[in-house]
Amino acid sequence: MTTTSMDMTGYGGSERSSGVGDTDYAGDVASGGIFTSDYKKYDDLKQMLDSNKDNLKLEAMKRIIGMVAKGRDASELFAAVVKNVVSSNLEVKKLVYVYLVRYAEEQQDLALLSISTFQRALKDPNQLIRACALRVLSSIRVSVIVPIMMLAIKESVMDMSPYVRKTAAHAIPKLYSLDPEQKEELMQVLERLLNDNTTLVMGSAVMAFEEVCPERIDLIHCHYRKLCVLLVEVEEWGQVVIINMLTRYARTQFRDPNRGDNKSTARGDTSTNFYGEENDDEDTENPSPPPLDPDHRLLLRNTKPLLQSRNAAVVLAVSQLYQHIAPSSEASEVVRAMVRLMRSHRETQAIVLSNIASITTQRKGLFEPHLKSFFVRSSDPTHIKVLKLEVLTNLATESNISGILRELQTYLGSSDKQFVAATIQAIGRCASSISSVTDSCLSGLVTLLSHRDECVVGESVVVVRKLLQTEAVPHKDIIKHMARLLPSIRIATARASILWLLGEHCEKVPNIAPDVLRICAKSFCSEEDSVKLQILTLATKLQLSNPQQTVLLCQYVYNLAKYDANYDIRDRARLLRAVVLPSTGDAPSIFTANAKGLFMAYKPPPQHQSTFKDREQFQLGTLSHFINARASGYKDLPDFPEEAPDPTVRSVPEFADSVSPKHKTVKKTSKTAKKFYSSGSGESEDESDESSDEESESSKNDDGSKKESDCSSTSSSQEEDSGSSSDEEESSSSSSSSDSDEESSSSEEDSSGNAKQEQQFESSAKKPVSGKPTKSVESKTKSNLDMLLSLDEVPPSIDTPMLTPSMGGFLPVGAEPSTTTPGVSGPVAAAVAPGYTYELLNRVASGGLAIKATFTRSPHLYCPKMATVQLSFTNYSDEIIHSISMETSDSKLFHPFPSLSNLAVGNTAHATLGVDFCDSSQSASLGILADGRRHGVAIAPRVGELVAPTRMDEATFTQHQGSLRGMHEQTKSGLKLSKEAELQDLVAPLLTAANLWLLQHPQSIRLCGKTLSGGSVVLVVVTVADGEARLTVHCEKLTVASMLLKELAHVIDSL
Repeated sequence: MTTTSMDMTGYGGSERSSGVGDTDYAGDVASGGIFTSDYKKYDDLKQMLDSNKDNLKLEAMKRIIGMVAKGRDASELFAAVVKNVVSSNLEVKKLVYVYLVRYAEEQQDLALLSISTFQRALKDPNQLIRACALRVLSSIRVSVIVPIMMLAIKESVMDMSPYVRKTAAHAIPKLYSLDPEQKEELMQVLERLLNDNTTLVMGSAVMAFEEVCPERIDLIHCHYRKLCVLLVEVEEWGQVVIINMLTRYARTQFRDPNRGDNKSTARGDTSTNFYGEENDDEDTENPSPPPLDPDHRLLLRNTKPLLQSRNAAVVLAVSQLYQHIAPSSEASEVVRAMVRLMRSHRETQAIVLSNIASITTQRKGLFEPHLKSFFVRSSDPTHIKVLKLEVLTNLATESNISGILRELQTYLGSSDKQFVAATIQAIGRCASSISSVTDSCLSGLVTLLSHRDECVVGESVVVVRKLLQTEAVPHKDIIKHMARLLPSIRIATARASILWLLGEHCEKVPNIAPDVLRICAKSFCSEEDSVKLQILTLATKLQLSNPQQTVLLCQYVYNLAKYDANYDIRDRARLLRAVVLPSTGDAPSIFTANAKGLFMAYKPPPQHQSTFKDREQFQLGTLSHFINARASGYKDLPDFPEEAPDPTVRSVPEFADSVSPKHKTVKKTSKTAKKFYSSGSGESEDESDESSDEESESSKNDDGSKKESDCSSTSSSQEEDSGSSSDEEESSSSSSSSDSDEESSSSEEDSSGNAKQEQQFESSAKKPVSGKPTKSVESKTKSNLDMLLSLDEVPPSIDTPMLTPSMGGFLPVGAEPSTTTPGVSGPVAAAVAPGYTYELLNRVASGGLAIKATFTRSPHLYCPKMATVQLSFTNYSDEIIHSISMETSDSKLFHPFPSLSNLAVGNTAHATLGVDFCDSSQSASLGILADGRRHGVAIAPRVGELVAPTRMDEATFTQHQGSLRGMHEQTKSGLKLSKEAELQDLVAPLLTAANLWLLQHPQSIRLCGKTLSGGSVVLVVVTVADGEARLTVHCEKLTVASMLLKELAHVIDSL
């Protein structure tokens, strides 16, 4: 492309600057290139992009992105850039996608030619490339590719990378705006995204929900508690979106917590009687507010810690939530956080002060203790000063008015004229709202009428006029003083105010008003339009009250206005002449007869209220509230319902503990729960807040240190827990035992990990099924080996393998599965053992030492989260191997085997190794030292060895299956079977491939278990119909579910 424009950047040769602007020229000045019109623009960049060297392409893309960042147009390079989308260099590809996102919508034709490339990039191994490709694809605003975009979004929401799923959520509103007919299909995708428990995806999923179907509040019911619990872990941008959505949700699902409160309580007024004797009648007339719903309290409790966020938007979002849905007694929780935000940037200050000004119009007592925080600083910009004045006048009471007036008096000496005018208006508002200071304020404003600055005088006149309207007896001396100042005042609003006062009280000053009209008639033609209208009004009132002296002067003014350039003034003059001075010979009209009643009637005083009073209709923190006008896309806050809808729609098993814990299990828990549900006392709220903080801290510590602490200190901590809770175990029944069992299992699957509740219910999870106090009898008959193996993760019901003293592990071979109590959920022995076996070290590569690794599928002694791997060492060399040991760089992931000595030629020795694969199929690397020679090996597990079988009954299986829907469900259908194959023929191969437990079911194969490291539930369902099998895997961890689905599908296909 070529162009003749000389004011844009070119890169044809060396870059030169003109010294005046930022212009670059495409050629050397000495060669005369700048005077030609056919030079190639961006020629060097195109050559660099077409080269075969990645460093040149990278440099060109950096320069192009730099141009885009500076606001320069680089659309002419689209064709040259889009070709490099297939570049093998990752950095180049990233910059290319950044460019394409910017210009894909402008260059749609060229972008359409590269759609196949973008589709291939959706399968790229790098998650950033997949996300960038989807972002570019959704930026092409052409309706032809809607099916392609829909298919790409559906594939991306199933991606294993949370970043790609987040990008898919951002693409949903783009597709919806392009084709609204896809709403139903997009809602299905949204439902899957809302099931995602990854905090990186939650905010984007809620944002897409708000854009596509905000009216479908039923989609949020089952996710409400999850959003509340995980809110503190979501990114800041997502927190704002979720809080705003939950505010609207709470307004539709919960009753008004302030219903029945009197106005003084709602406004934060603390001036009521201390002992409350005088309020007995009001208490009987106004019923107490309804108790808070537990889900309502959950939202308030989980958002309160976010008031300490470093992000001002998050703090403001929580503040508006408390103002709109919290009880009035708890609205003060946000005060300190909002005052803290006033120390941030001036842009943030403006938003915060506008919200505070709106709050103080309703609840004056909230911010009164922080009055000095709103005093104006000399460094504040004008708009911040005006907002602080608004807040100060809203907070003015009889107790603090003297301090506020002294502060306002100092502001009058400022050089900022707009600020001084606003200060005078603030003084007038204080005088009108507090009657005890009205006279002193009025005298002070009259003093300002003699100020040397006409701006101060003009604003003072306007404010005095408003104050005089509120007085029953007008101040004649003040009016006379203002009339004398009229010739020296040039501000139109001030002159109009003086003329209005003279006309309103013309009967009180009969000698002054006609003279003022005479003076104004001389300068009528040069006055402002507002002053001309008041001159006409004054002439009319004088004609009605004193026609002997002013009839000729009134006619003269009407004649001047008759030929004025402004049609409003001409129309006003015709109207007034027809009413006051009708033509001779005409019968007087009804208006003429009642003219004095029309123009001299009593006028009610103006209402001096805050300019933020009318902003109550808008939600705090929104653009509409800030500009005091309904912005595009604004949605009104719904009203509270008269009766709350059914709360059971929010009952989700994995988040039940966060709202309604079973307080019959532990005595201490019941006491805490009772305080939690009491909505009246502040002490209980503090305790609940502390407990929630401890829960969040313990959950974070749990996740951070679970690799080592869970393994090294398991037995000691469990013995202490069992000892401390023995009394409570004896006093509880068998029914409460089963209930607490289910609660404990569901809380372990909760991604947020409420650690404190797990500890509370841990003791009840150890109770015997029978419910009888047989613990003391059993403890006497236990052997040392049984006591050693008495771990929480391995209940006594498991038939543990024999311990090998020399090897320090288990002997898995020949272990028989034990009988377990029916109906009880818990670990069981493997149905097929041992599991996967493969060659770990070849004897040729090692010089005679061969190693085989076997996954025994038995619990490891050191830590049940580790997989037990039996290593078989065989000596094929000609000499005795004197020592075999192990070394590793990460001791947290391995429990090493004891050293072996003197392995004879041709003999085989066994050792047991514990490996924590962290629920990943990645290889675990370690070193084997044989007589000082190191052999590096890597143990690569199959995904079927990363799980452990767990017994479940039908109800528990169905419960977990219902909670692991959407993102946690992987399905593959159409698996062909041989004609002779039946459903039961698949059981043995599936149990061989995956270490799971078989749940008997007549119509399907149901396998269940948990991942070794994380304890996530794994469910497998296989159904057969018409010679085809359908395989479904449910797991919270998407990687495990995807790999297990692929492995089991391969097993079924091979039959």
